[in-house]
Amino acid sequence: MKLVSGSVVAAALALSVSFVSAQTPAPQETSHAVAGGGIFAPGWMGKIDDSRENAGLTMNDSKLSLEGGVFHVHTGPSITYWNPANKASGDYTVKGTFNEPEYMGLNTHPHPYGIVIAGNDLGTPQMSLVYCEAYGDGRFIVRGFAPESFMMNGGRGEANDAVHKAAGKGSPVSQEIAMSVKGDQVTCSINGTVVGTYAKATLVAPGKLKSTDGVFGIRFAHNTEGTVTGFGMSK
Repeated sequence: MKLVSGSVVAAALALSVSFVSAQTPAPQETSHAVAGGGIFAPGWMGKIDDSRENAGLTMNDSKLSLEGGVFHVHTGPSITYWNPANKASGDYTVKGTFNEPEYMGLNTHPHPYGIVIAGNDLGTPQMSLVYCEAYGDGRFIVRGFAPESFMMNGGRGEANDAVHKAAGKGSPVSQEIAMSVKGDQVTCSINGTVVGTYAKATLVAPGKLKSTDGVFGIRFAHNTEGTVTGFGMSK
């Protein structure tokens, strides 16, 4: 009979546990309705994601307000906000500075926020858009809806040294986020550094964007609070 040492068994168990942990997704948080929610920014509209954690909630369970040129956002459900008057075409850059006063203050893991561009048929089942968002742990993610979601840099995004990291849970963190369309490329820049570049032909395609021309806006994940300053478009 062949004997197996205790150290070999322990190592095998450790590998097994680590493999299972790597395959097991993080627990899904439930979106919590915000008291006094709704949109309090003239001309702005919104749509919550059709996702499991948002089940049973409405747009009025998140809150957007505009005070002195500063957007204040407090979600409930994950949501995209836009003003139909904010349209961009050709070559352009949309940017804003996102401030999270308490990193993970309303959630158990990092949640992102960022810029939306190329919005068409927004608020309808045919809506299409693309967005770049930053997390307070040094990651960013580029995704879109068309109307099914599509991913440009993986399901959990990717790390980049340009993305600011909060000192810890409850600490403030800010990110200047910009999306640009120039020629045949679309880029995402965070804190002045290009972190992602995508060929327009890979975005304007079946099951993705209708065009890179369209409405621009902002987006926050569920159970997140922050402000946006300096939001706008330049040519």
